[in-house]
Amino acid sequence: MTQVRSPATNGELHAAVSEIGPNAVIQLIHALDAAGLEPAAAEIFAEAAASDWLAHPPSAMVDERPVAAIHQAVRRVLPPPQAAAILADAGLRTGDYILANRIPKLAQAVLKLLPASLASKMLTKAISAHAWTFAGSGRFSAQTGKTVTFEIAHNPLCAGEHADHHVCVWHASVFQRLFQALVSPYTRVTETTCGARGDDCCRFVADWTTIPDAANIYASRRSTPIPGSSETISAR
Repeated sequence: MTQVRSPATNGELHAAVSEIGPNAVIQLIHALDAAGLEPAAAEIFAEAAASDWLAHPPSAMVDERPVAAIHQAVRRVLPPPQAAAILADAGLRTGDYILANRIPKLAQAVLKLLPASLASKMLTKAISAHAWTFAGSGRFSAQTGKTVTFEIAHNPLCAGEHADHHVCVWHASVFQRLFQALVSPYTRVTETTCGARGDDCCRFVADWTTIPDAANIYASRRSTPIPGSSETISAR
C-alpha cells in the first residue's frame, strides 16, 4: 500500500500535526442528510462556527479544531442515542470511502485471501502508516495479537470534552467497517477507554475471535468489495 505523506513518529505527532482528513466532516454531513436532520445540521455547524462547510464541504486536510467542534456539537445538540447513531453512520461512510478510493483493490483481494490473524496485522500496519488522516495531533499507536488494540492519546475530536461514557463512535465505526470488510465480517470494535471520561487515551479493541473459527474465515465469507478507483489507504 502506497503512502502520500510520511507520517510523523508518535513523539512528533502531537506537536507537528494539527490537521485531519475532510471525511470527518463530509461523511458526517451525509449522515445528517440521510437521517433527515438538515435543521439540526444547521444548528450543529453554526454552534461550531463552521456553517460554510454545509454548503461547501472541505476537500483537503483541514484544521482539526473546527472538526472537533462539529463532532462535539453533534453530541450536545442531538439526544445521546441519536448522536451516537449519526456518528456511527458517518464512520461507516468514511470506511466505505476508504475502501472505494484509498486501498488498492489488489491489496484488498490479498487481505481477503489471508487468515484473519495475518490480514489484521497487515491492515493495522497500513492504518498506522496513515494515522495522521484521522488522529490529527493525537498520538496514535496499535498493538496486534489475537485482537487488535488502537490507542489515540490526546484525541483531538474529544479534546476538552467531559462525559460519563465513551464518545468516540466515529473512530470505532471507521475501524469496524475496515476490519469487517478486510479481516472478518464478525469483527466488533469497542471503545474501552475514552479521553472524554478522563482516561489516558481513547482505546479501541477490534475483536473477531468471539465467533468459533472466525480467524480462519476466507474471502467467500467476507464482505463484498466496494467498486471504485483506489490509490492509498487514508481517511481523507
